[in-house]
Amino acid sequence: MSVVSSSQCVDVFLACEDAIRRGKLIRRASRDDKEFHFQNWFKERLKDTNILFDAPGRNSYPDFTLVNSTEGFELKGLAFPGRDADYDCNSQVPTGLHNGREIYYVFGRYPKEPDDDEYPVYDLVVVHGDFLNCTHNYVHENKSIKGFGSYGDIMIRDRKMYVAPTPFALTKGTAREITLILPKDKTVDKRIKAVGDLTRIESEKLVVGYNFDLRTNELKPQFVTNPGAGRKHEFIAYRAKDSTGPNVELNLKKGL
Repeated sequence: MSVVSSSQCVDVFLACEDAIRRGKLIRRASRDDKEFHFQNWFKERLKDTNILFDAPGRNSYPDFTLVNSTEGFELKGLAFPGRDADYDCNSQVPTGLHNGREIYYVFGRYPKEPDDDEYPVYDLVVVHGDFLNCTHNYVHENKSIKGFGSYGDIMIRDRKMYVAPTPFALTKGTAREITLILPKDKTVDKRIKAVGDLTRIESEKLVVGYNFDLRTNELKPQFVTNPGAGRKHEFIAYRAKDSTGPNVELNLKKGL
């Protein structure tokens, strides 16, 4: 699946790579700012490219959308050391296509407890959303039921939260590096070089529902056979042309 050329994605990636190499620091506005400091750092990188973009709002998806191409960027800042093997998706399943727009996820790790309000980006992965999940037709909705409680007038709201693995868990060779992961059929230019072939394989079964027993607090999934079971989805890991570092490969414990 390719909607547009990857040229602007490469521009954005290289702007991030250049900024990290030149020591452009994250600037935290306040000690209470636990999330948006990394978004602000990335926003400055978009400005560096002179690419027109919109930042729709703090609760919108994706975090940034490009104006002249159907591409969007979702930011995931990860404090390190800390939880970086998976992340909460905040009611939006990761995907490579949303409302006709290609989605890229930007994962950056930075110090968990910095000494001051300026600190570096340790490493960064820009990854096409299909690497995380290649399903495009799932629509998230929160539902509710009434009739709970002794008097039958309490509502139960089903508010789903998704937890997905990060590229740092799915791959080897991305720690302390600056990496771009794209579908194999993407056209790229000579400013970047391939450093690894990555193949993800669709699972045998799909979860299509679940049942929660309020009496026992048991959650049971409902499975169906995946019509795409065994289908391979091929990706290539890239870095800046003059960069050094290890090749990237799939972590087989996490990446199948």
